Amino acid sequence: MKAYNVAILGATGLVGQEFIKVLQQRRFPVKELKLLASGRSSGRKMAFNGREVEVSEAGPTSFRGIDVALFSSGAEASLYLAPIAVKAGAVVIDNSSAWRMDSEVPLVVPEVNADDCRLHRGIIANPNCSTIQMVVALNPLHRVNRIKRVIVDTYQSVSGAGQAAIEELSAQTRLVQDGRNAIPHVFPHQIAFNLVPEIDVFLDNAYTKEEMKMVHETHKIMHAPEIAVSATCVRVPVFISHSEAVHVEFEEPMSAEKAREILAEAPGVRILDDPTVSLYPMAWEAAGTDDVFVGRVRQDHSHPNGLAMWIVADNVRKGAALNAVQIAEVMAARGWL
Repeated sequence: MKAYNVAILGATGLVGQEFIKVLQQRRFPVKELKLLASGRSSGRKMAFNGREVEVSEAGPTSFRGIDVALFSSGAEASLYLAPIAVKAGAVVIDNSSAWRMDSEVPLVVPEVNADDCRLHRGIIANPNCSTIQMVVALNPLHRVNRIKRVIVDTYQSVSGAGQAAIEELSAQTRLVQDGRNAIPHVFPHQIAFNLVPEIDVFLDNAYTKEEMKMVHETHKIMHAPEIAVSATCVRVPVFISHSEAVHVEFEEPMSAEKAREILAEAPGVRILDDPTVSLYPMAWEAAGTDDVFVGRVRQDHSHPNGLAMWIVADNVRKGAALNAVQIAEVMAARGWL
């Protein structure tokens, strides 16, 4: 099997570390691994396949000889470095928001639209974490019975905002339990023992940027701009895994039993749905796993063609690192690298 020279930009961050873990666990054919980060992390050593790899400072010459570049940096760094990496001969799989809505950049969830990978011009975008898990669950149903409308309310873990957010939740929890004030830094309000219905900035339409990402990215990934999507995104005091309450209107009626049958056969989906024994997906149990978990599938009594369901996935794995590595796997398997 052909092996590839792989670079990870943002290697010391939360998603970057998950990239390293996923590459090892899935035995992606890595010939040489280059770890890149800011100058603050230069010289740090990280383990990969039983050896230590030193982190280098990312720069214009970092991507020479690289076949696949996995980006987990911010949008600004991606806008600057991705074209440089492509010019050097790498295929960039970018986890930031920089390229997602670019008409010339495929936005890919392999279980949904893997064929779009072949349309790349050097960059493939990894979708927003909350969008990924929703479309993995909805697309198999859409193929059988077209979806007209989706209303989704998310319960997003703090890890979606990075390592500093995890540390803030931990520190605030201790402070509040000790009867002390918790001053927010990462989030606009205290996150410990609280819910914050604000993720990313508010837009002129009163939705947040995170909410509109779910709208536009769903349309692009599923090739279904006609689907009406409305989202409310909420940050919750959970470390790992995003949860979503999703209400779907189909063109024709669909029973909950039929939906469960379809989802049970869908790639990347695992059904946990037996309310008689309180079996349903939960964030704690989804953490560290690869699947998108679906449960609480039931008829929506407010609409004859409606279903409601509960969707949970590890946002750092399937919502970021794993999805990007799966894209690389598709590219390698089909000879597109």
